[in-house]
Amino acid sequence: MLLELRVENLLLIERAELRLGSGLTVLTGETGAGKTVLAHALDLLLGGRPRSGIVRPGASEAYVEGVFALPDGLLDDPELAELRERLPDGEAEVVLGRRVAAEGRSRAFVSGRSASAADLRELGGRLVAFYGQHEHRRLTLAAQQLEILDGFCGPAHLRGRGELVRVHARVRDAERELEALRAKVGASERERDLLAYELEEIEAAEPDPDGDAALRLERERLRRLDALRAAAASGAEAIASESGERLDVGHALARSEARVEEVSGVDPQLDELAERLRALRIEAADLGAELRRYVDELAEEPGRLEEIEERLDRVDRLVRKHGGTIESVLAHAERCRAELAGLEDAGGAIEEIERSLGVLAEEEGELAGRLGEVRRRAAPRLAESVMSELAELGMEGAAFSVELERRAQRTALGDERVELTIAPNAGVAAAPLREVASGGELSRTMLALMSVANEGETAGTLVFDEVDAGIGGQTARAVGRKLAALAARRQVICITHLPQIASLADRHFRIEKRSGGAVAHTVVEQLGDAAVVDELCRMLGGDSSDDGARRHAEELLAAA
Repeated sequence: MLLELRVENLLLIERAELRLGSGLTVLTGETGAGKTVLAHALDLLLGGRPRSGIVRPGASEAYVEGVFALPDGLLDDPELAELRERLPDGEAEVVLGRRVAAEGRSRAFVSGRSASAADLRELGGRLVAFYGQHEHRRLTLAAQQLEILDGFCGPAHLRGRGELVRVHARVRDAERELEALRAKVGASERERDLLAYELEEIEAAEPDPDGDAALRLERERLRRLDALRAAAASGAEAIASESGERLDVGHALARSEARVEEVSGVDPQLDELAERLRALRIEAADLGAELRRYVDELAEEPGRLEEIEERLDRVDRLVRKHGGTIESVLAHAERCRAELAGLEDAGGAIEEIERSLGVLAEEEGELAGRLGEVRRRAAPRLAESVMSELAELGMEGAAFSVELERRAQRTALGDERVELTIAPNAGVAAAPLREVASGGELSRTMLALMSVANEGETAGTLVFDEVDAGIGGQTARAVGRKLAALAARRQVICITHLPQIASLADRHFRIEKRSGGAVAHTVVEQLGDAAVVDELCRMLGGDSSDDGARRHAEELLAAA
């Protein structure tokens, strides 16, 4: 249950602290005093979105904190595993907190540790069930009516429904994957032709970073073959002329070597230089011979330059087409091979997914069938239980039924659509709840449904924000008794305007707006017995000095 609620700087509330307990707790006060602010405070603890301008004028931030007693086994829920790791071990209580800055940013806390609003929703949703002012209007929504029936079916049914949600999601994923593969196969012929063409084009060109670099050098050599031949011949002629003239380097060196040989042995220094002269003459002769061989071997292979030009032109086109480098061309070829292999495997993949989808669809069908069977068995029991509750709420002649209609297409929640129908008065044909029920009838119907269908509700605290709107008199008294009956099984907190309900409270808080000072503020105080009578007098339209109102208030308390 919710043990304590603290609120600071939230709209009109500068500071309030409520110490709560089991049973029925009511919050009352004049319209505009700030009762709904407390409802919003609870909504913030449950991960709700902060409303604009909720921080009290002049304050930098608002703060809400709730201390909850943890029910046994709550944190064993697998869906809370991640959150459980961040909580102290063995704690019997958990503290949920929320700070909202004046500029709108908010921070969440669980037991003093930073958390997210999603964490608050996940944990808070298991601790508190919140029913807002217009909650009864949700009864007109088909989705909410299905939720009510499923809640009545019990925890095992809800677990089965959760399993169907998971399997249905897997079925939809498989269907999308199969659709994508089929579309790919449908377009694969054209795609395969393009991939095969590009791969064949690359393989025909055989791009090779090292080989193509050598070809570029060869191309340059072939383009300048005549210049290379002329240069080498000029060098060979300079060393050893074949024209008969004796002005070449080779002959000059030979004559010099002969002159030096004539004085060999006379001077060791000249002898040493003579060796170098001999070596230079031999090197010149070898170089001349090599230059002539180079000229002789520098023959042009017919068509070779055109062949190289054509090959390099193909490679250059591929480079421009596929990324700017030979490496990127080779990488594209690998991608083409992989995609072609994938297209070849697509048929097998489709067969595999179809087999998997068949198994999943069979499992989905079995789960949906079991859910439908449980719902069909539970629907008349729910209707009977609700009619019994409605009789106690002043609608003795009402007829109520739970109709199941098969959907045209299965959803994650099964094959059925639920329609709640009601005939509020005897002799009137039943019609959908959204069409015939007044606000007061909807309120009572909701309370009746909650009394029987929320047995599967795991939350230990139920909060009602003026769900008694639109009713009064004996009906209000009956609604109050029903709330008190709910409070016998779990903690109930009710914001109400009705003295018939307030008189049944185990604990009564009054919210009062005071206008003294620059900014109005709201005070929340727990009432003792005498103050409860005064508050009931106010709610009855009198004051504490009004003997009739006081007598009526005391009668309400005595009846309670």
